[in-house]
Amino acid sequence: MLTTGEKTGIVAFVLASALFVLWGPVWSLFPLAGFILVCLAAPFLTAFGFFLPVICRGPRSIRCVSLTFDDGPDRTTTPLVLTLLETYQVPATFFVTGKNAHRNPDLIARILDQGHTIGNHTYSHDPLIMLKSGQRLKEEIIKTQTVLAANGIRPLVFRPPAGITNPKLGSVLAELGLSAVNFSCRAMDKGNRRISGIASKILHRVKPGDIILLHDSTPWTENHETPDNTMLASFLTELERLLNGLKTRKLSIVPLSELIGQAVMEQSLPERQDLR
Repeated sequence: MLTTGEKTGIVAFVLASALFVLWGPVWSLFPLAGFILVCLAAPFLTAFGFFLPVICRGPRSIRCVSLTFDDGPDRTTTPLVLTLLETYQVPATFFVTGKNAHRNPDLIARILDQGHTIGNHTYSHDPLIMLKSGQRLKEEIIKTQTVLAANGIRPLVFRPPAGITNPKLGSVLAELGLSAVNFSCRAMDKGNRRISGIASKILHRVKPGDIILLHDSTPWTENHETPDNTMLASFLTELERLLNGLKTRKLSIVPLSELIGQAVMEQSLPERQDLR
């Protein structure tokens, strides 16, 4: 099955060929240039599966949403997030980096013990990973799968750093048996660098079926190189406001697997880690 990008490329080529015949070579450059511009912009359109199928939300017909947390597990913030989720009895999916999972296996175990699910978010969260080779991307994903196998799970979903895709990602995920899952609602918090107003920004935009993007990385700002208790408290307050706001709007928080209609991870026998 052709991707949107492949279909667009074929249309651009056919149109360019027709214009070449009818009006000459100069006119044929316009559809080709347009295709190139779309290819340059498409990786940053996180809810648009141009190069590969991307799941970004569930059906709009049900008054449900799902919570997802990226970049953890974090020694400072993740335990506080888990406690709050347990208090409100709501599920979430944590898209973890292999590096942080390797450092904090106890937090991975706690996430699973509380009934949450886990997705793959690369090993190192390299912001330039999509500019590197397909082999490097594959290694990042496999390394994280290996770390998580030690906890007896195999993620079936992958979220690229910042939701950015590329033409190589589709074949890599297909080979590894993973689906790409992004998001449809976020607060543009820059990885918890902008924690002020997270709740109001999301509640202003949220719609039924949304996959909400949050972060469980330690909050900090440009003026504070290290976190303090005030910032952590502010972040938790924002998260609590969000949970209460969703309830007020009669939007139920459901597991990601239920929202998108497919499994997020599967259980496996724990494996020994060898990351050398």
